[in-house]
Amino acid sequence: MDILGSLTGSPWIYAIIATSVLLDVFFPLLPSGVLVITAATAVAGTTAAEAANLPASARAAAEAAHFPEMLLLVLCATVASVVGDLFAYQLAWRGGHRFDRAIARSRRLTVAQARLSDALVRGGGALVVLARFAPAGRSVISLTAGAARRRPKDFIPWSLLAGLTWAVYSVSLGYFGVQWLGASWLGTGVSVLALFAAGSLAAYVIRRAPVQPTADPA
Repeated sequence: MDILGSLTGSPWIYAIIATSVLLDVFFPLLPSGVLVITAATAVAGTTAAEAANLPASARAAAEAAHFPEMLLLVLCATVASVVGDLFAYQLAWRGGHRFDRAIARSRRLTVAQARLSDALVRGGGALVVLARFAPAGRSVISLTAGAARRRPKDFIPWSLLAGLTWAVYSVSLGYFGVQWLGASWLGTGVSVLALFAAGSLAAYVIRRAPVQPTADPA
């Protein structure tokens, strides 16, 4: 928290977050969501500390001064998310057959691929956005869309919406965690737990989503 707090307002914080978010489509264990929440907590904590020493009439101005930093965090996380999705999409597009063979070795991945691919075909935006929160869901849907050679217009808008929704949710958790629990590890911990809870719920909904039967060409 202290390290991220010292980087708040510096380009380095955005570079670190962008790199983590971009790469976690290939390495889902990277703590990109935790970094976004912690950075938002650091910004909100700095705002709260500054506002506490000001008269009530000046607190609103002090809080508004850090609002652009929150917006930059959202923008940075969203753009990095979409760029990472497109990298995975293009990678799978070029090597779709190898990806399909790898998926076929796992029944769970085969089912996940069928559900997410079907969601793209039917314009199932809700399921695509949910996949951004589920563990490794972003990776599966980006690679699936590329391997199945879905049209960019069927994939990119949902990738953008998913990245924006995830970024706004993560930054909001950090901000409201400070507002409700203060700039402490307790607030950060509760915010991270809320992110994990959203991921667990998203994974549950995706597992329960029915797979539409494939029409027989004959």
